[in-house]
Amino acid sequence: MLARLQEVLVKARAEKQAIAAFNVPNLEMIRAAIQAAEEVNTPVILQHAEGHGSLISFEEIGPIMLQYAKRSKVPVVVHLDHGKSFEMIMQAMKLGFTSVMIDASDLPFEENIARTKEIVKIAHSLGVSVEAELGHVFTSSLGGGEGRAPDDDQIGETDIYTDPKQAKDFVDATAVDCLAVAFGTVHGVYLKEPKLDLDRVKKIYDEVKIPLVMHGGSGVEASDYRTAIENGIAKINYYTYANQAGAAALRDYLKADNQDYFLEDCIEVATKGLREDYMEALKIFNGK
Repeated sequence: MLARLQEVLVKARAEKQAIAAFNVPNLEMIRAAIQAAEEVNTPVILQHAEGHGSLISFEEIGPIMLQYAKRSKVPVVVHLDHGKSFEMIMQAMKLGFTSVMIDASDLPFEENIARTKEIVKIAHSLGVSVEAELGHVFTSSLGGGEGRAPDDDQIGETDIYTDPKQAKDFVDATAVDCLAVAFGTVHGVYLKEPKLDLDRVKKIYDEVKIPLVMHGGSGVEASDYRTAIENGIAKINYYTYANQAGAAALRDYLKADNQDYFLEDCIEVATKGLREDYMEALKIFNGK
């Protein structure tokens, strides 16, 4: 069933859980995500990042995401991730996406507010939830996956993390439904052990009192996920490590001796690998 982001996040926050948000730039990932969510019996978010346009066009994948969401046995939010252009965000809402992200985090603070307010006004009039970002979530040079340029040389610089007081001003000014915050996570593969400022997450939540979003959610220790959720995270973007899990399952399958290979079998093996990794993440995020 199709669901709104704000509704599932508020419920998750009340239950000290987080909703997994899976980027799904192909049919196999959509199928695996829905199957995993139904197996665990939990809501899930299907996302398409604007930066995934090189993999598949929004016009192709968007309707498929919505079709699978509507016939799912669990609540499914269909979300535009890292929406940069006004046109793409409008297109997502027109298509029927129940949530959009306006990512103006690379702009000066006041411009970020102005861009976000504009989207919130339109989206809320249509019953669409809005996510925004404040601060800078790093992008690894390996598997960043969302169309952002890598910034490995900056990873670990805390001066571009989200400031709690500034976050309050931002939320008060924009009325966003949830806020993506920077506290040390990385889009893509961690090239060194992450050092997460989980206390910062709590300080931000105490100021803004709305669900917070973890970007770069792959590769984090289970205990850190749980602490982040306790401290205010209610949506976790998870892509890179599931992507690797599907590839690893296929690699192991292809290593088998004396086997005739068929494309449909390879696809099913990779999908199963994805599904199993998704299920593990869902259980951790739900505290199961």
